[in-house]
Amino acid sequence: MHKVKDSYIGTPFDLTGKIAIITGGAGLLGKEFCKALISAGAKVALVDNNKDSIKLAKVEIEKAFPKANISTYQADVINKDSVKQCVLSIQKKFDSIDILVNSAAIDSKFEKGSNTSKFSAFPNFPQKLWQESIDVNLTGTFLFTQQVCKIMEKQGRGSIINLGSNYGLVGPDQRIYKRKNHSQQAYKPVVYSVCKAGIVGFTKYLASYYSGTNIRVNVLTPSGVFNNHDQEFVRSYSNRTILRRMSDKKEFWGGVIFLASDASSYMTGANLIIDGGWTSI
Repeated sequence: MHKVKDSYIGTPFDLTGKIAIITGGAGLLGKEFCKALISAGAKVALVDNNKDSIKLAKVEIEKAFPKANISTYQADVINKDSVKQCVLSIQKKFDSIDILVNSAAIDSKFEKGSNTSKFSAFPNFPQKLWQESIDVNLTGTFLFTQQVCKIMEKQGRGSIINLGSNYGLVGPDQRIYKRKNHSQQAYKPVVYSVCKAGIVGFTKYLASYYSGTNIRVNVLTPSGVFNNHDQEFVRSYSNRTILRRMSDKKEFWGGVIFLASDASSYMTGANLIIDGGWTSI
């Protein structure tokens, strides 16, 4: 159990009283972003589309931070009306919105028990799965950001953090998805790389659009978060990184606090890459 820390008070990392929205807030990293911002003093609006996951996430976060100021909202990021109502509800409750973390995304996982049928070869990748990812990862980010920006424009300030991936910067190393004793190769889907590369472009566009304002837009690029992967995959992935390991989900707390806070006040249109050195070699 953690206490909401006061060690950030008086520093550029202090988020006391700031209102933060985290989409995909019930996800693996979404929950960590909520905890991180709460630890720096922020009030958090956790948004997700799964009612049961939202409840479980709230319990987990409040167990870590019993005095956390956290509200939960169910919304479908690809439904414009759902997004609009969600953002307006958050604004009505808190009066302002200072931070948006666009964490909602479809990402085919290679963890134990995962459905690897989505890891099909490029010529056979289904258009249905392509469109589903485009809708959530790109259109969902666009719709949520659009609604929040209407509020941030009136406030004259705000920090928007979009979630990238090492696979939005370089192509996936498909060798790490090949399994011993499996005759058929599994492949990281093409659409994930396309979406995450698109997020970088979207971020740069929006940062330049808000030139001369105090609305900042940046990318946080994580990679390789350990979550119940088998040892064969962990070994293959780790050997591809400079640090020779997968990341821990808590290792992105510092990055999201930095981008959300005044500590990054001269940073916009940039990409904060936390990938264990994956994209450096």
